Amino acid sequence: MRNKHATQLIFELSRAGRSAVSLPTADVPQQPVDQLIPERFLARTAPQLPEVSEPEIVRHYANLSTLNMSVDTHFYPLGSCTMKYNPKRNERLASIAGVVDVHPYQSESSLQGLLRIFFELQQMLEEISGLDAVSLQPAAGAHGELTALMVAAAYFREIGDNRTKVLSPDSAHGTNPASARMCGFDTVTVKSTSDGFVDRDDLISKLDESVAVLMITNPNTLGLFERGIAEIADEVHSRGGLIYLDGANMNAILGITRPGDFGADMMHFNPHKTFSGPHGGGGPGAGPIAVAEKLTPYLPVPRVARLETEEGYTYRLDWGQPRSIGRVRSFFGNCGVLVRAYCYLLTHGPDGLRSVSENAVLNANYLLSRVKHFLPVPQGDRCMHEFVASAAQLKSDTGISAMDMAKRLLDYGFHAPTVYFPLTVREAVMVEPTETESKEMLDKFAETLFRVTEEAADLLHDAPHTTLISRPDEVTAARKPKLRWQPSAED
Repeated sequence: MRNKHATQLIFELSRAGRSAVSLPTADVPQQPVDQLIPERFLARTAPQLPEVSEPEIVRHYANLSTLNMSVDTHFYPLGSCTMKYNPKRNERLASIAGVVDVHPYQSESSLQGLLRIFFELQQMLEEISGLDAVSLQPAAGAHGELTALMVAAAYFREIGDNRTKVLSPDSAHGTNPASARMCGFDTVTVKSTSDGFVDRDDLISKLDESVAVLMITNPNTLGLFERGIAEIADEVHSRGGLIYLDGANMNAILGITRPGDFGADMMHFNPHKTFSGPHGGGGPGAGPIAVAEKLTPYLPVPRVARLETEEGYTYRLDWGQPRSIGRVRSFFGNCGVLVRAYCYLLTHGPDGLRSVSENAVLNANYLLSRVKHFLPVPQGDRCMHEFVASAAQLKSDTGISAMDMAKRLLDYGFHAPTVYFPLTVREAVMVEPTETESKEMLDKFAETLFRVTEEAADLLHDAPHTTLISRPDEVTAARKPKLRWQPSAED
């Protein structure tokens, strides 16, 4: 049972006269507040702040924390988002004084250590992507996607090629068409085949000299590697277009294949997915982009550059790129997230990164083999890092929907998988176990998921039953959120 005190507001705990600290009497002359602060900035009445003791305030926030799910406390089978465990050593290294105590307006000579980290991170991302240059500036994956399309638009403007369209598969992440539209392109959807791959005939029918970019996720959002990706890239390049690779699913191919090698001209990375930075909660994030040589002049400035001197190397911020699209992010981006990615890459090395992907793919295929007997997987008996099952038949037979299952899993201590995405699968249940989960955890999840499908529909329709609020996203006249704990008169 949930601790009811975790649901009380701190104002409800307040009692007049209580304090978490006892301050000594001031030993300097005191002045009235209105002499220190102009009257126009003063409130007419003092704010009513809660008055609590130190144990009360500590317990309040500790109790609130027990209501949270996190990768430290729960398994997150969250398809397409790669919610894997964040190594604590990376947290410690990103918290050292030389990282957290620097100021963006310091001189470059006093930032040599941090700039070296960023330069070497650029080099590592270039190697992993198989592309020629990297910008660390974008603040998130979708921001990196937008920045890459801005780079593409600048490239076509300079060569005098007025291209107006971006192609995007119907299984793509929703940010793809949004980013294209923000850059002034019209989005044209490319259909998928029944087995989940890009429909080559539909692609070719829509591919002409007005197409600037094909945006493609590989492995795609069904967890399938596009078998004809090199041929697709050749088709686009033959008509003068560019290939943008949505890097959301890089966790499946690290050290195995590189986007630049199978035809990508540009891509973004999600350090919080692939390289185990903190994920969720609105930020902070990062979304570095990598591009081919012909697109390098248009990258955002400044980029981190290295100069060779008689004493060794020095690092600086390079602003001298007249064809650049300019800044897309203040200062250097989210330094802490980038430092975590750097530490993660150094820790694993090339062989370790390949092992990450091999184990992610192994875990996903093992879980698929446990689940497909009661939740069919329409596209393929094998997958990459994730798979998409369908609850359509279950809903038809029993009335239990993908949403019902997702909500009920919360009662068993599992974060819900992604549901209803991609839109190409009815009642989609998208599962990504990541490489950090054990066989025992995967077995437990599969057994729990099966148990949920065997439960009564009425029980699932009202799930979750152990959380304080049930289904705030499904407010209707017939079904309103239920507060699991009601305050008593004494509270």
